[in-house]
Amino acid sequence: MKKIYAQTHVCPECGSRNIIQDSGLGEIVCNDCGLVVSETTINTGPEWRAYNIMQSENRTRIGLPIRFSLPDMGLSTTFRPLSPDYYGKKANSEKRFEMYRLKKLHEKSNHLTLRGNLSWAMRELDKLCSKLNLPKAIQEETAILYRKAIKKGLAQGRKISRLTAASLYAVCRMNQIPRTLEEVSRYSLSDKWKIAKYYRMILREMDLHVPNPKAKYGVSKIASEAGLSEKTQRKALEILGEAERLKIKAGKHPMGMAGAALYLACNMNGETRTKKMLAEASGVTDVTIRAHSKILKEILIKK
Repeated sequence: MKKIYAQTHVCPECGSRNIIQDSGLGEIVCNDCGLVVSETTINTGPEWRAYNIMQSENRTRIGLPIRFSLPDMGLSTTFRPLSPDYYGKKANSEKRFEMYRLKKLHEKSNHLTLRGNLSWAMRELDKLCSKLNLPKAIQEETAILYRKAIKKGLAQGRKISRLTAASLYAVCRMNQIPRTLEEVSRYSLSDKWKIAKYYRMILREMDLHVPNPKAKYGVSKIASEAGLSEKTQRKALEILGEAERLKIKAGKHPMGMAGAALYLACNMNGETRTKKMLAEASGVTDVTIRAHSKILKEILIKK
């Protein structure tokens, strides 16, 4: 089996970057001049062979990768019911009582203060990510941020659900994902101003720097909820690009600007959508859509 090397490897003879690795012979060869660059390569693959998926699953000796969104990161053990041994003999009553006692101690250890906090928080985080349609990468990053907050002592005396929601909102803001505070508070069953208080506390104590939200990242979300075409989305992005070039978006609500740009794009492409419909999809009022659309309309007239 031959594998093409990365472009960083250079042949010392001819200077070519067309380097291949022959794993069958254990050699690294230049494909242009034929020079054997190295003949003592190490095979980092498994020592066994598998010809189908079942054989691969049975012969592998590793487990799932570490997941920070699990309370134990996927590294804990579980007690299974006692099964007969190799000779088919069942365990005696003394052995069964000992395993039952160990199982109880193991379950109690999982409900300690820190682990119980993480267990509750990770369940809440999984629920929020599922409701908000967020990817696994955001869930993992939020779990890492929450664990750091626990180490700094930010969870003491504070509600787990609010701290989890605030951590998730902070990660969405850092990754420019258009999720508003109203959406997070709606699914976390907590007041918006309380989550905002926890969010400011996380930014202050964790020394996080959140970039300013951009209106263009909210176009696809609003268009999906309003059922708009791809052509209208592209037109709205063009309008927002022109507004950004003229630097008139400072101090404006990003979701309001995105909704106003989509409203103007709908009028230009012949799609019927009212200001109220786009305001509901944007999470702002129709007054905001009306005010921002007037500003963007002036740009189109000057253009």
